[in-house]
Amino acid sequence: MPSATKEPRTGTFLGVPYDWRRPTMARAKERMWNPDEPRLVVPRWYGWGWDVNFARLLGQKPKSAPDGEITLSG
Repeated sequence: MPSATKEPRTGTFLGVPYDWRRPTMARAKERMWNPDEPRLVVPRWYGWGWDVNFARLLGQKPKSAPDGEITLSG
């Protein structure tokens, strides 16, 4: 029977992010290649620390919204 007092699987410790959920390829892609994410350094997709968003590093442009509208992040 699962315990109701389980420790969280995601969060921060001393300002460093962690994610101990089972790794998935979808989460890895979302963190390591996401042109819509404005940050270059993002929380790690599995483990403790940070990963690099290679889409931002390589200057990938954000995807446009449906119907040709361009979304602007504030």
